[in-house]
Amino acid sequence: MQFTKTPGWLDWYAGPSQPRFKLPAGAVDAHCHVFGPGAQYPFAAERKYTPCDASAAQLFALRDHLGFARNVIVQATCHGADNSAMVAALKASEGRARGVATVRRDVTDAALQAMHAAGVRAVRFNFVKRLVDFTPKEELLEIAARIAPLGWHVVIYFEAVDLPELWDFFTALPTTVVVDHMGRPDVSQPVDGPEFELFVKFMRQHPNVWSKVTCPERLSVTGPKALNGETQAYRDVVPFARRLVDNFPDRVLWGTDWPHPNLKDHMPDDGLLVDFIPAIASTPALQQQLLVDNPMRLYWPELAIG
Repeated sequence: MQFTKTPGWLDWYAGPSQPRFKLPAGAVDAHCHVFGPGAQYPFAAERKYTPCDASAAQLFALRDHLGFARNVIVQATCHGADNSAMVAALKASEGRARGVATVRRDVTDAALQAMHAAGVRAVRFNFVKRLVDFTPKEELLEIAARIAPLGWHVVIYFEAVDLPELWDFFTALPTTVVVDHMGRPDVSQPVDGPEFELFVKFMRQHPNVWSKVTCPERLSVTGPKALNGETQAYRDVVPFARRLVDNFPDRVLWGTDWPHPNLKDHMPDDGLLVDFIPAIASTPALQQQLLVDNPMRLYWPELAIG
């Protein structure tokens, strides 16, 4: 089947630089995707966008180029609740990838067990209105209750302005809750302003809440510009991510978000994204937690140390 990419949206960057920052041994890219290939894994009819193909083989080549040991592959909305492409990537990873699925209320127990055997360890609930249609919260709570006995967690994707209305739902979830991309803060606002302060309060009051300090390329206003003679990409996002890493060092994750769907202004160099890490995790100990200890504890607990 042939699919035409949404007009104006960019293809992923095929020539990433070699990062200057050397990742710690065992580092995990804890947020990335696979798309299609559409001829083999068709995109969902109800999708809001059509991406370019981005295969598991291409993802694993990037993993090796950047120096990661493992991936967490997140089901993207363009595939709907058909997790076939993601599950196939997990099976091809030889145990070096875990998955985050999208499921509906009618998913069978057998399907959940099969996904668990393949390496799925979470479900994703998406509340970004431009990407998905509304799913009743009672349906999502039912799904969360069903996956909790498997030891899975819930990944939530929302925008900062919507946190007040979603707060009670999020705090009712019976699992660990992982927030995508810091809840998409407006980084033109103060890092100690009311919007981000509410997100910090959310994490402080609820110790089951984790955050991915990811996607500076989506959040930044300044973009990948030079600062003081060095290439400090997305410097306006640094205070937000660093605040979470410093305050919640055992509940943060990092990932590339490859292949960066829905971007129109620029496509990031994944090597520069890796070089963003020491700006937000300023010590080897924090880098170890962010990139190795935390994702291993959440996704490979049977291999985690301590």
